[in-house]
Amino acid sequence: MDLLAPADWSFPVPIAYGPGRLGDLPSICVSAGMTNPLVVTDRGSATLPFIGRSIDALRGAGLQADVFSGISPNPVGADISAGTEVFRHGGHDGVVAIGGGSGMDGGKAISLVANNGAPLWAFDYDAETSPDLAPAHLVPLVCVPTTAGTGAETESTAMVTDTERGVKVCVWHPLQRPAAAILDPMLTLGLPANLTAWTGIDALVHAIEAYSVPDFHPMCDALALQAIRAIWAALPTAVDDGTNLEARAAMLTGSCLAGISFLKGLGLVHAMSHMIGAVYDTHHGLTNAVMLAPVIEFNKEVLGPKTAVMAQAMGLDDTSHESFAGAIDSMLARLEIPKRLRDIGVGDDRLNEVAHKSRADAAARTNPRSATIEEIEGILTARL
Repeated sequence: MDLLAPADWSFPVPIAYGPGRLGDLPSICVSAGMTNPLVVTDRGSATLPFIGRSIDALRGAGLQADVFSGISPNPVGADISAGTEVFRHGGHDGVVAIGGGSGMDGGKAISLVANNGAPLWAFDYDAETSPDLAPAHLVPLVCVPTTAGTGAETESTAMVTDTERGVKVCVWHPLQRPAAAILDPMLTLGLPANLTAWTGIDALVHAIEAYSVPDFHPMCDALALQAIRAIWAALPTAVDDGTNLEARAAMLTGSCLAGISFLKGLGLVHAMSHMIGAVYDTHHGLTNAVMLAPVIEFNKEVLGPKTAVMAQAMGLDDTSHESFAGAIDSMLARLEIPKRLRDIGVGDDRLNEVAHKSRADAAARTNPRSATIEEIEGILTARL
């Protein structure tokens, strides 16, 4: 298998894969009906070379284009409002969401509200109904990930913090899907080792939690297992050598597969991580990494044969729970993931609040073992 060969995939949305595919951005935007796209990214990516290259390529192809980079590491509602104003004032007709999870979340959220009068929180995934919109009320969207972690490039779902309620909200609309995604592993070259590790474990958690959801969904299960194989094999090399393009390509592919697989659902790692991030503004991937091991132990008795299957995907000869959990502990240690929440800025002052909010998160409902608020608070306290 040549991980560096370009390829075009049609599932679940059109995907342009391979080194250098960022060069296809102008033609993809034109095909999506854009003449004046707004490139949306996070503040940390605003000055990185791929943003300038994207704008130059778009303008060189005769398109108008501008950049909005006011997206926080954990996007908040005010970021989306500001980006929407830039979109409307500039007469833009499409969004290119480029960056890590925050940049893509910001761009996707802007694409939901920029062309209609519906408020952002009306798109809450947990709401009983979605705004009654036609496709023309939604903005054409192209997603370009620059980290191998979130896997969010094939869906409209975006995580945005509602600062008034102090919760992370998943916003989406069933009619909104990216017109295309670009997976260019060259964009991930040189990502710092710590961010490579944090985002890489985020992708691994997506796959583990999706596969652990007890619903029967063989398509998502197959993608999750393939993601585990790819990520487990490539992540150490990607962390150790930021210039290894094959490892970066394997990670980007695995991240995408894992992102598709969690259409099936997620679990307690994400339920807690979402709300820890909302309350303490922690890095999402790092928070997932810190919470992975205790949730694996919490779910131990209900995973059944799934543990062995995941262990096989990791290439382990011993497929017992002890071997599976031990291998994950060893990987986290190798990647220098902190063991304690206090090490990432979490205090003991609001853990009960976090537990209540985590229990209400959609990801908690698909965890293979139901957890009470008291059990969630116990997991958080033990990890503090």
